[in-house]
Amino acid sequence: MKYTSRLLILLLIVGIGFPSIAQQLSPERKQAVDSLALEKVRDLSKYISVIGSKETPWSEANRVIDRAEELFMQNSEIGVSSLARQEISYFSVRKYFERLMRLNYNKVEIEWYNIEYVSDLQQQPDGTYVGVITIFQRFKGYDKEGRLVYQDTTKKDITVYVKRKETQIGGRLIGFWDVLLGDIRVKETMK
Repeated sequence: MKYTSRLLILLLIVGIGFPSIAQQLSPERKQAVDSLALEKVRDLSKYISVIGSKETPWSEANRVIDRAEELFMQNSEIGVSSLARQEISYFSVRKYFERLMRLNYNKVEIEWYNIEYVSDLQQQPDGTYVGVITIFQRFKGYDKEGRLVYQDTTKKDITVYVKRKETQIGGRLIGFWDVLLGDIRVKETMK
């Protein structure tokens, strides 16, 4: 429901009455799209915290995984790193969330901070705009006794895609800009 209401708000802000031909992003529309992209990243951060929490019931975590998947382009991957190994592993979005649910800690805390654009949206030949949002993720894993047994901070780049789409509302064809997340690449993992 929340996603639908955001979509309708976005339609009102940036899309009503546009012809179906490809459009340029005006400064006002770009600001609205940037805001929506950052909101989707913040939503993802909340979803990751819920999915990773050992207090979240299995059925609720699976429901949240379904919602989180809606934020992504098809075939997107999320990188996983550790201080214990140098290689970075990439998993499909669903596989990443399923692995997150099964982490072998009694308690997990995941926090995202310093969420900001590092590259402005650039138009591609197909009319899609692509940008990168950088976040820092602080991960903490605790044992049964409540002792912190692992922690790291990871810098990640999230690819953002902005595409022109159309939908029909009340028999009228409405054009709008939609924002989807792409790959999440690990840039650096530190203590």
